[in-house]
Amino acid sequence: MSNPWPIDIKLHRVSRVLEVSFDTEETFRLSAEFLRVHSPSAEVKGHGPGQEVLQVGKEQVNITAINQVGNYAIQISFDDGHATGLYSWTTLYDFGKHQAEYWQRYLDALALAGHSRRA
Repeated sequence: MSNPWPIDIKLHRVSRVLEVSFDTEETFRLSAEFLRVHSPSAEVKGHGPGQEVLQVGKEQVNITAINQVGNYAIQISFDDGHATGLYSWTTLYDFGKHQAEYWQRYLDALALAGHSRRA
């Protein structure tokens, strides 16, 4: 099977959700907060294992712009000024398939660091 390919991307600004439909007949709804705290950028992921930077206070973040990058990704700009992550189709599909697991890991990391989602 080839890699899933997006067939529709919709930004719902009021609900702060990015809806991505793939040619697999799957549609995922990813919150702006989820996308921001899981940004594939070096600012969030670091430059190697153990260099990740926990993102806090992003509950109310919203998406201000989405730009296609070639035929393989989108760049998302957020209203907190973050705009460096490239979200490949593979990454977006992975986020959709594993959203609950990744979200729980994030909540656990926040709790371990003594933070909560609420600013």
